[in-house]
Amino acid sequence: MIEKKCSFCGAKEEENNPLIAGHDVYICKHCVLSAYKIMFGDDKLETSSQEEELLETIDNLMTPKELDRFLGEYIIGQERARKLLSVAVYNHYKRIFKSKETSGTPYDDVELTKSNVLLIGPTGSGKTLLAQTIAKILHVPIAIADATSLTEAGYVGEDVENILTKLIQAADGDVKKAEKGIVFIDEIDKISRMSENRSITRDVSGEGVQQALLKIIEGADVNIPPKGGRKHPNQEFTTINTNNILFICGGAFDGLEDILKKKQGQNVLGFGQEKKTKEEQEVNFDMVEPDDLVAYGLIPELIGRLPIIASLHEISQEDMIKILTEPKNALVKQYKKLFAIDNVELTFQEDALKAIAAKSIARKTGARGLRAIVEENMIDIMYELPEYAGYEVVITKEVIENGEKPIYIKKSPIEKTA
Repeated sequence: MIEKKCSFCGAKEEENNPLIAGHDVYICKHCVLSAYKIMFGDDKLETSSQEEELLETIDNLMTPKELDRFLGEYIIGQERARKLLSVAVYNHYKRIFKSKETSGTPYDDVELTKSNVLLIGPTGSGKTLLAQTIAKILHVPIAIADATSLTEAGYVGEDVENILTKLIQAADGDVKKAEKGIVFIDEIDKISRMSENRSITRDVSGEGVQQALLKIIEGADVNIPPKGGRKHPNQEFTTINTNNILFICGGAFDGLEDILKKKQGQNVLGFGQEKKTKEEQEVNFDMVEPDDLVAYGLIPELIGRLPIIASLHEISQEDMIKILTEPKNALVKQYKKLFAIDNVELTFQEDALKAIAAKSIARKTGARGLRAIVEENMIDIMYELPEYAGYEVVITKEVIENGEKPIYIKKSPIEKTA
């Protein structure tokens, strides 16, 4: 029996490399792919495989409950915001990939509109992490932009279209993949109007940026320079359609609580004022309505394009401790791994964790400030770490509050039995 071999490379037939037979000749799968790349380039092959990967993800699209459960592994608390974002993301990708499943029904001609999201919450409450985790779940590219660096076209600063350039770069240059990605615009409150009344002077980094964002957030074909930067004549452009890009905007909105208090009648002065406890005076951002955001300085057209408003609350001390210890990428787990590489066991006492949480709350930096607090107390310990192989290092309350040295416990070596 004649042994079948590829006439080009001499490879034998295998399960993952089958042969195609001709007239006394054979060609293997690998040589077919190589020939295709030589003739047409490898861009089409890469694009098709990326599309297959994305379609597989969408076919197995998690339900809102599953998305919320996954978010809960990385984000402690913020249950309402997680639920709203899970539903919004599920509906968004269902609209893109599964709307054809209603063909032949009375809803065939109904066009589903995009549901972009606005996240309102103090610094360090988890706005950016929510967007990053959603992108991680869905295996879609994400671009994170800072609204404070954006200006109107023609002025010094970054053009709004540069956000889309970042998204294409995150998708490794694949425009089709980028068109199904996520854009997170942080510090959206910093581009609010200078005042609720229109000004004679042009507000190029405020209202001007909001106007420029309208087109790309709603959905349009946008021409952008492939490598970013400013547009200029005789330049080649890349066209990207933003109809299926999910936009998530986030901001701290400092001062919004004053608008809400005024609306709720909490700013009454004189004898008619009712005494209220501290808890009663706290403002619930779940009550934010579009007219409150207009009063803050966002233009109505932009608010209309961000129909889902999710509020995040300040993180309590109890939740801070959970953030330090419970998520998959928890800070304490990260440091324990770093110490374990040097054969050192790291232990945080409960009082030490409470002291870290209390410091972060006092600084008003939220969960983002936890790493800085831990790092500044661990630098001296990690400087000497290689010398303490075989020890257990115990972090106490005094280490965090007073900068004292930790407790070093020599661990007895385990005797090997024959």
